[in-house]
Amino acid sequence: MLKLTDDGAKITLQGQPSTADNGMFWFGSALLIGAVAVAMAMSLLSERLAIGALALLIIGSFVFNKKRQQHKKAMSGVISSGTLWVRAGELVHDNLGKREHIHLTDNDKIVINGDTLQIVDDSDVRKYHIAGFESIQEVKATKAILEGQALTKRHVNIKMKSN
Repeated sequence: MLKLTDDGAKITLQGQPSTADNGMFWFGSALLIGAVAVAMAMSLLSERLAIGALALLIIGSFVFNKKRQQHKKAMSGVISSGTLWVRAGELVHDNLGKREHIHLTDNDKIVINGDTLQIVDDSDVRKYHIAGFESIQEVKATKAILEGQALTKRHVNIKMKSN
């Protein structure tokens, strides 16, 4: 829902919040089971096999951390729920009490892609992907406000429901 304010707009996004990745959960669970197996191997098997099991656990931990960092980086620029406070050249994303201030630079470009909005830098690398708008008009209004255009309340639609 779009509400115009004195210096921009307040937009409530209707998308679903990003959920945790099941693959990461299962990989982490397997790593935990591996740690228990290494502990058992150290007490039951020979020293060489126990050291080999420990080495596998260390490698698994390294791979898990790399994958988790990649997933975190990929999801950092995706906005699909919460409230956006839009002003010229600036966004404030409020999601479950956590606020993120996003300032656009002069080189950033705002691209409408269907019913989503993308903010890309001068080399066309995506910085933010904003989804969850109620209509294409909200997407266009958000782009216009971010680019510094002033919106007015001259067109108001009132829908009445009859029983």
